Amino acid sequence: MILLLMPVIQIILFGFAMSTEVKNTKVVVLANQADEVTRQLIERIDASQYFEIAVIAHNSGDVDNAFRDGTAKLAIIFENGFSKKLTHEGKAHIQLIADATDPNAATSFVFYAGNIINSYQQELMPVQSAAGLIQPEVKMLYNPQMISAYNFVPGVLGMIMLLICAMMTSIAIVREKEMGTMEILLVSPMKPIYTMLSKIAPYFVLSVINFATIMLLSVYVLHVPVAGSFISLVLVSLLYIFVSLALGLLISTITSTQLAAMFISGMGLMLPVMLLSGMIFPIENMPGILRFISNFVPARWYIDAVKTIMIKGLSITEVGTDVAVLSVMAVLLVIASVKKFKVRLE
Repeated sequence: MILLLMPVIQIILFGFAMSTEVKNTKVVVLANQADEVTRQLIERIDASQYFEIAVIAHNSGDVDNAFRDGTAKLAIIFENGFSKKLTHEGKAHIQLIADATDPNAATSFVFYAGNIINSYQQELMPVQSAAGLIQPEVKMLYNPQMISAYNFVPGVLGMIMLLICAMMTSIAIVREKEMGTMEILLVSPMKPIYTMLSKIAPYFVLSVINFATIMLLSVYVLHVPVAGSFISLVLVSLLYIFVSLALGLLISTITSTQLAAMFISGMGLMLPVMLLSGMIFPIENMPGILRFISNFVPARWYIDAVKTIMIKGLSITEVGTDVAVLSVMAVLLVIASVKKFKVRLE
């Protein structure tokens, strides 16, 4: 599998997931007057491969909600009387608001949208009088200073916690088998579920210490603020730690050697976490099959929740979907581990 299957998986992941292009970016549009020029420009944006109109807003509140729930990454707001001002005054304004929790992606959003607008106005007016007709006003939301640490801290936090937690518990059961001490556990009156939870408990404490260390470094060394509720961030992180530990425990129950367990929990999880979690490359840029597979990567949901709470400053109610998915994963992983736990030695 290492010699033949791994190269195939790597070329697929690196070939399709590693893309810095902007594709299928969700856009919210606010145009109080749907005149012909506005309609044509909206259609031009929606027809491009870079953007997809997700929401037609009726007021600024709809725009805020689209950013809060993650429905849109870019907002295009036309000023009142856009067409009339363009016709009679020779210029009109469009506001471009980008979600800058990922500064590189936000820069790309604005660049591609600006190119589409410029291309449209070149067609709308003669070249010699087209300069400055439509004037975009850019605003970077949540991260106006475009600090890159705002993006990679949640991603690195999700990757480190998953890999460390999974690697710690992945050898918990298989080590007992190799050392010959599994018999003691099997003859004890404890049920398998209690054995599983007892294996998780010490690593859970160590993982909490790791989380606290990473947060202290992020806030006081990298100067990434916790804009939202710190309690909410801790609760989501504790849930994610449990999911990661349960994943490692499942790996431990299905492997027969510590080497195999470490390989699966290390190399086997690193690529999906790095490439399919949205940590480095936007998930929207990926093909449909990879976007579907990314739903099964716990780090994707945790990183999204951390960005929402830590960077955007929103409450835990705004990450209800992320919390629900991680909760379901935790239950399923524990059930699967108990089912795979063999009460008899082979």
